[in-house]
Amino acid sequence: MPPAVRELGLTEYRAAHAEMRRVLKARQLGEIPDTLLLVEHPPVVTVGVEGAGGEELPAGIPIVQVERGGRGTYHGPGQMVGYPIVDLDARGRDVRRFVHDVEELVVEALAELEIPAGRVAGKRGVWVDERRKIASVGLAIESWVSYHGFALNVSTDLAPFRAFHPCGLPGTVMTSVSEELGRPVRIEALRDPLVRAWERRFAETGAGRSRDPIPAP
Repeated sequence: MPPAVRELGLTEYRAAHAEMRRVLKARQLGEIPDTLLLVEHPPVVTVGVEGAGGEELPAGIPIVQVERGGRGTYHGPGQMVGYPIVDLDARGRDVRRFVHDVEELVVEALAELEIPAGRVAGKRGVWVDERRKIASVGLAIESWVSYHGFALNVSTDLAPFRAFHPCGLPGTVMTSVSEELGRPVRIEALRDPLVRAWERRFAETGAGRSRDPIPAP
């Protein structure tokens, strides 16, 4: 069975996080296949296990501490967030390869829109011209199943990034699909490219936990 995709639409971060944890547990129990959750969040700043480095975060935006790697970043409307819930035990417990595959699925999706993105040695995420960051990646692993994931700026308002140092970087490095193409791009335009890239990258997970269809919430 191919890996699954579920779309949560515009969902408040804490509610989406609770659903992500539910899906994580179901994958750990072998009740569902590897599953990509696609979601868009109202404005929120999430802070990973490396913290914010004493930096003052943007005022007026909710701040949530989370389990993923990395520091603080911004999520908001116009950003496509993907949470790949993947059994790494069935993929040889190769975390480095998994992170590479998550970044590459975003690269492949952007290529369909003729945006030449790529990875930069020593830096997490997906970049354009090795100077502008278009997607952030922050992951966590529990009992060899992944959660959290990537945040791809499509038509995101980039102003909140400028108010702090997302992922410890100057906010000015952040870009978006709309910014790169010089025209408004609806978030829905990335849905099918991301799903196709997800299915190509994660269709073969090897033996492992059950891959039964995902149950309804």
